[in-house]
Amino acid sequence: MIVRVHARNTTVPGDLTELAEEKVSHAGRIFDDGGNVDVEFSERHNPRQAEDRYKVEITTRTAGHTVRVESSAFDARAALDTAADKFERQLRRLKERLIQRSRKPTDKALNEEPQASEEEIDQAFGIVRTKRFAMRPMTPEEAALQMEMIGHDFFFFLDANSGQHCVLYHRRDGQLGLIEPE
Repeated sequence: MIVRVHARNTTVPGDLTELAEEKVSHAGRIFDDGGNVDVEFSERHNPRQAEDRYKVEITTRTAGHTVRVESSAFDARAALDTAADKFERQLRRLKERLIQRSRKPTDKALNEEPQASEEEIDQAFGIVRTKRFAMRPMTPEEAALQMEMIGHDFFFFLDANSGQHCVLYHRRDGQLGLIEPE
């Protein structure tokens, strides 16, 4: 497992870098695929947010899924400890789900691909409501206006310029982000 430790708005001392590599590598033993793990330390210099001054984000791509956790604390070590624990829990949870999915007796039919109904899929993932609506082409600016009008954090729309489906969303920094397919 390759662990990359970096910082934003702060510096990471050598001992903290080693500790982060050790903790993340220990958690990464759950999936022994040798993937890359990105550990980012950041510091907020706002005295009003002293309790959450340091933030640690851990991100990796393993078993075809992206696992991302973040934690904030008054101390960088405390934030790292909490984030590493969350990271290990997420990896365990993902592995358990993958194992349970492969062990379902209904999926063991010979020469037949498993077919799950839409209702079964909704129940398995806890989907409580499904919406369907006609999408008319619009520009990202119109989509931003629609998103603000309905009060959602994201908006799925058909881009009038490219003809592709896109997602417009609110970022944590207050700006808007746009996700487009390649």
